[in-house]
Amino acid sequence: MPAKMLKEFLDTHGVRYISIRHSPAYTAQEVAASAHIPGKELAKTTIVDIDGVLAMAVLSANDMLDFNRLREITGASTVVLATEAEFRARFPDCEIGAMPPLGNLYAMDVYVDEALAADGLIAFNAGTHEELVQLAYADFAGLVRPTVGAFHLELVRIGV
Repeated sequence: MPAKMLKEFLDTHGVRYISIRHSPAYTAQEVAASAHIPGKELAKTTIVDIDGVLAMAVLSANDMLDFNRLREITGASTVVLATEAEFRARFPDCEIGAMPPLGNLYAMDVYVDEALAADGLIAFNAGTHEELVQLAYADFAGLVRPTVGAFHLELVRIGV
């Protein structure tokens, strides 16, 4: 069970967090609405292939990934969306699409969009489509040590 492993990891590192249960939701916007979390605080984890290496691109539920900007930030030749077949085995304890952005638990580099990093809080899937974990962004950054850069395209803000 993914949430248990995630919580044990956070507890081991002395990180304060809250767990938020919500009705099943599958898109970042649906999760934000279901959990009553502002979309700018809800992190969505996108698995990308950067020159043949899997990595996490983490941005707010309100935004879309700009692959060209991420390519520039990484200095890569290519950055493309990874297929489920390419990354499924890397997350045996998670439901597909609900992976927490803790690349250090999955041997992956993590890139966080600066708009998400600017907020004081971050919430993300706890490995299921029914639970989030919310904590201080500073604690998240201290654990994950992500590379931060501007690689989002803003979506139209509707609702949360």
